[in-house]
Amino acid sequence: MMAQVPFVGPDVQWFALSPLLVLVGAAVLLLLAGALTPQWPRGLYAGVTAAAAIASGVLAVIQWDDISDGSTSTLVGGALAFDTFAMFVTIVICAAVVGVALVAGDQLHRDGGDGPEIYALVLVAAAGGVVMGAANDLIVLFLGLETMSLAFYVLAASNRRRTKSQESGMKYFILGGFSSAFFLYGIALVYGSTGSTNLSEIVTAFDSTIPVDRSEAMLLAGIALVLVGLGFKVAAVPFHVWTPDVYEGAPTPVTALLASVGKAAAFAAMLRVLVVGFGQYRDDWRPVVWVLAVASLIVGPVLAIVQTDVKRMLAYSSINHAGFMLVGLEVAARNAGEADSGPGVPSVMVYMLAYAVLVVGTFAVVSLVARQDDRRTDLDSFRGLGQRHAALALALTVFLVAQAGVPFTSGFIAKFGVIGGAVDESSYALAIIAMLSTVIAAFLYLRIMVSAWIQDAPADDDTSNVTIPWGSGLAIAAAVAFTLAVGLFPEWLLDVADSTVQFAR
Repeated sequence: MMAQVPFVGPDVQWFALSPLLVLVGAAVLLLLAGALTPQWPRGLYAGVTAAAAIASGVLAVIQWDDISDGSTSTLVGGALAFDTFAMFVTIVICAAVVGVALVAGDQLHRDGGDGPEIYALVLVAAAGGVVMGAANDLIVLFLGLETMSLAFYVLAASNRRRTKSQESGMKYFILGGFSSAFFLYGIALVYGSTGSTNLSEIVTAFDSTIPVDRSEAMLLAGIALVLVGLGFKVAAVPFHVWTPDVYEGAPTPVTALLASVGKAAAFAAMLRVLVVGFGQYRDDWRPVVWVLAVASLIVGPVLAIVQTDVKRMLAYSSINHAGFMLVGLEVAARNAGEADSGPGVPSVMVYMLAYAVLVVGTFAVVSLVARQDDRRTDLDSFRGLGQRHAALALALTVFLVAQAGVPFTSGFIAKFGVIGGAVDESSYALAIIAMLSTVIAAFLYLRIMVSAWIQDAPADDDTSNVTIPWGSGLAIAAAVAFTLAVGLFPEWLLDVADSTVQFAR
């Protein structure tokens, strides 16, 4: 009879996991306390959510300092990476959650649906995104991806009074299920080729084995399917078809969450998996990233300029921004697997943070103009906004010119970083296409600004009755301040981004 071997679990560094634990704990607290207590005063649910995100972000900053003083490592038996890259992603996600919580609090109160469930789902989605950014194992990455995705499916369909919201949740769920199947099948093929799903062990397997034709074909198929799954989450062409309908139908604060937290987590996962795990096969997957970047840069702005709904315009705009971040990924691919990954990774990190703040601020303005149940998101609803609410129109203009890449804004710094990185790595064709894409996209943002400042308001306009609640106002003001501050003084952010290139292995 064989002797029983006792199970020895991995060591758990609880303080190192504290940013994630705070988000999960706050979600559980909201659900339990919300179920056992009467309705909380207005703004308290949103306040608890924002406070939890701030606390998690502060803990991530403290962890960053500890990593800088020591070195990178892995947690929970190598399942999670403990490095500055993961902490940066955590900070980006927490910043976006704070803005989304403030905007959601005002909209849910306006729509008469304020409750703890939505905020708990926002925190669960953020926790899943944090796991994705730190995952050092493909199975753990899949768990984080599904945790975030399931919360997104429910949030997209959370407005039960709007048919479009129900449709968006269903479309997102069905297409997201397909993408998850591709991703999981890709993990299975990678495991069959390398014998592990841990990124560190995968790299070791590449270094210690000589590939044969059959196993290499299986591995490349696995990498391709993993790329399909992640391409869906970043809304890269041709995996973008869900984006316009979901962005339009979902409640506006949820759309902001999808565009900020969802895109940041997916790009973080894509960077770590491809640059760290599959760096030795960069010559095989880099051309695919190049094609995805070009397609996203072209399709996004071209289809955006023919839309008449602002949320659909911004949906196609997000596809265009995904193309720019893919340019940064293509730049990083040229040095993937090496100690110095070049300018690609820092440029994507800067773009990730700048876009997350921009998109939350933009959708905060859209939420106020759309009024109850998001019933007015068409372009005509923004006509005359500058005459009636100059502050809202001015804030919207700042966000739009930043997304267009106008100098002295964070958007210019972000776009200059990825295009400059492409030039530095001699990817001239991609840099030229990105610059042409910027010109096309500028027309999109100009259309909205013309409606807000030059065109007269429609006869049935009631935007003069719009008030700016303190939560949305605070989120918009903070986003404007950050956008201009980074545009004028970008050195600190660039220095921070440069320190995120040392991955835990």
